Amino acid sequence: MSTSTVLYDHPGPRARVRNAVLSVVFGVGLVALLWWVYAKFDQAGQWEGSLWQPFTEASTWTQFIWPGLRQTLFAAATGMVLSLAFGILFAVGRLSDHWWVRVPAGAIVEFFRAVPLLLMIFFIFYGVPFLIQGPVSAFWSVVVGLTLYNGSVLAEAFRAGIRSIPAGQAEAAYAVGMRKSQVMQLILVPQAARAMLPVIVSQLVVLLKDTALGYIVAFPELLQRGVNDLSANRGNVVAAAIVVALIYIAINSLVTALANWLDRRTRRRGFRVPKQATAPRDDAQVTEPQG
Repeated sequence: MSTSTVLYDHPGPRARVRNAVLSVVFGVGLVALLWWVYAKFDQAGQWEGSLWQPFTEASTWTQFIWPGLRQTLFAAATGMVLSLAFGILFAVGRLSDHWWVRVPAGAIVEFFRAVPLLLMIFFIFYGVPFLIQGPVSAFWSVVVGLTLYNGSVLAEAFRAGIRSIPAGQAEAAYAVGMRKSQVMQLILVPQAARAMLPVIVSQLVVLLKDTALGYIVAFPELLQRGVNDLSANRGNVVAAAIVVALIYIAINSLVTALANWLDRRTRRRGFRVPKQATAPRDDAQVTEPQG
């Protein structure tokens, strides 16, 4: 039985009716809100064709949208990989039996969770050069800031996921002779990653959107190039913001769809423990060939 089945109670007849009514009310309210926004924009003349004409030109996409999108995706992909590695490493560190590993790991995670990401990016770009006596690029200022903040949040997610796994699984692994590193690598971390997948995906979506904070150090990401630079040169700021918002929604939807696909795939296949990590059962009997 899966965890989702245990934690979710199927609604009864009255609950289904109530949910249907609430869905209809919410849908009507959402349509009314969208119509009100459309009407207000129409009164201000924001739907005129001349304001949207730049987006029908190839140069708008090749000079502004695509370069910014490419930088956003590159920074987000780099930050995602580093954040996941940071999260797993410090989650394991916080669960260490040695206080001289557990305490510093906890202090680092709590510190970077508490510092605002915008302030962190600002400090890395303007403050770190005084410490290393050299410049820090806008790209690495954004990526390092994203890694430290989101990695700290993911470390807590992984730690919660590992602690949620029944202790009997680790005890059984120790009983067959597995070391703690093997238990973490082969049993606890894979199950924690699958259990916390919704939280992990949500945080990675946040990371992708937070690349827009790179504007403070003039990082040429999608918001900077697609809204600020484009509206300053040839477009309307409202139209540019709407187009960029739709691009962000599409990318985040793809990330969520990919995560759902990975979740379904891992649930079908499951996690397999390598043969060398298992031990024979005590009650196993060896039969000799008769001949």
